[in-house]
Amino acid sequence: MLTHINITNYTIVSSLEMEFQAGMTVITGETGAGKSIMLDALGLCLGDRADPKAVRHGCERAEINAQFDISDIPAAKAWLAERDLLQGDECLLRRIVTGEGRSRAYINGSASTLLDCGDFGELLIDIHSQHAHQSLLRKDNQRHILDAFAGHQALTSKVEQTASDWLRTRRELELLTSAQDEHNARAQLLAYQVEELDQLALQEGELPALEAEQKALSNAENILHSAHQALDLCEAQEGGTQQALQLLQEDAHSEVAVSAARELLDSAAIQLTEAKGEIQAYIDQVQIDPQRLEEVDKRLTSFYDIARKHKIMPEKISERHATLSEELQGLNHGGQHIEQLEKDMTSLAQQYQKDAATLGKQRKSAAKKLDKKIGAQLGGLAMEQCKFEVALHTRDSDQPHPQGREDIEFLISTNPGAPTQPLGKIASGGELSRISLAIQVVTSSVGTQSSLVFDEVDVGIGGAVAESVGSLLRTLADKAQVLCVTHLPQVAAQGHQHLQVSKTSDKDSAHTTMSQLDDKDKVLEIARMLGGKKITEQSMAHAREMVGSPR
Repeated sequence: MLTHINITNYTIVSSLEMEFQAGMTVITGETGAGKSIMLDALGLCLGDRADPKAVRHGCERAEINAQFDISDIPAAKAWLAERDLLQGDECLLRRIVTGEGRSRAYINGSASTLLDCGDFGELLIDIHSQHAHQSLLRKDNQRHILDAFAGHQALTSKVEQTASDWLRTRRELELLTSAQDEHNARAQLLAYQVEELDQLALQEGELPALEAEQKALSNAENILHSAHQALDLCEAQEGGTQQALQLLQEDAHSEVAVSAARELLDSAAIQLTEAKGEIQAYIDQVQIDPQRLEEVDKRLTSFYDIARKHKIMPEKISERHATLSEELQGLNHGGQHIEQLEKDMTSLAQQYQKDAATLGKQRKSAAKKLDKKIGAQLGGLAMEQCKFEVALHTRDSDQPHPQGREDIEFLISTNPGAPTQPLGKIASGGELSRISLAIQVVTSSVGTQSSLVFDEVDVGIGGAVAESVGSLLRTLADKAQVLCVTHLPQVAAQGHQHLQVSKTSDKDSAHTTMSQLDDKDKVLEIARMLGGKKITEQSMAHAREMVGSPR
């Protein structure tokens, strides 16, 4: 509920501060005193657009602070908690408007957008006036009123979730289906490429082994020629070594002088013999095999051709093979995913149709009850000729819709025999306020806002009807905080709290003030409302009687 408001330099208010109580608060004052200024200022905190002309003349800026007790509004607490703005059971809305047209809004001290202020404000307070916050005209709010009255919120949530899941699944299916031709073409190409690589059957380590073998086979003749030359040279060197040994064994040589040389020549002869053996073994291993060379060349050529086709190095062929195989497998699974999505859509549609049909029956039954109860309330508000109707229009499309099969709309006929039409096209501001009041009274036990504001709800009525309006507002105040701007004493007398707005003027400026009346001053104000500026003993007696019997 609204607990406190502070207004500075707004229109003709230089400074206004007021605390509010639970129950019914009435705001009265002479015509032109500015009874609706407080509500307009409150609207700014709730996200209304600001007019720089509303800044008090001669001032740089206007500021409005509105404090709410949200202890009994779980939805408001949850909204704040989601945005890390929750600060206990109190919430402060602040709005600053400058004369240059700049505007800033704050929720619990944090800068906020007007959209956020509006969304959050709808959880706190509902203002019914001829100018703003006519939430009753919004079809989505009308649907919420009916569903809350019927008490099937769990079913509406289930229908909404099922329809949302169906729509999400359809979007996913459409994306996959729209790309199906492209996927099929890609799958065909991948299948060909993977099959080609399968047939190639490159084994691990095969490529470097074949390249080494090709090199050996290609150079076999040169290898044999050079190896034979090396063998011949070793044989020639071996013969020379033996001849040198024989020459050094003659008696003419000193044994001591040539012994070291003979040992070296003996060693060289042995090494040459061993080298000849190794070379001969190497020559025996080398084969000239043109057929095998052709096979190796052909195998390597197939590797190189595939590598060029895929624009990769030959050593990357195996990696490419694995990548293409994985992509092809994924595309094949895509077809299976489409089949599963189609099955999911069918299942969701069946579940939706079942739940939506049940919801439609409950809405139809609740609509009849709501029509009857609201019609009875309107009869006591000088609108007995009005016909109120909750219309359930079946949607053109059979596909699941988050709000169910029905498009819900409140209709009214204000003249006998005239067809019912949407509220916004038929009802005047005063009529709309009274219709709102009737709906609020009927649905008060399921309402979500803790504060309700009615501005000029009693336009065009008087007498017994005015007493009925006051009584309804008082009844509504048992369920929620009610603030009512009124010019009727029958309504004002019902208030638990009475605020009086007055305006004073001098040659330079005008000032609006608001004060809370005690019981004595309340009687004086009711008497003024009954008899005008001249207050008589009769009007005072009448006022005391009205205040003494608030119900």
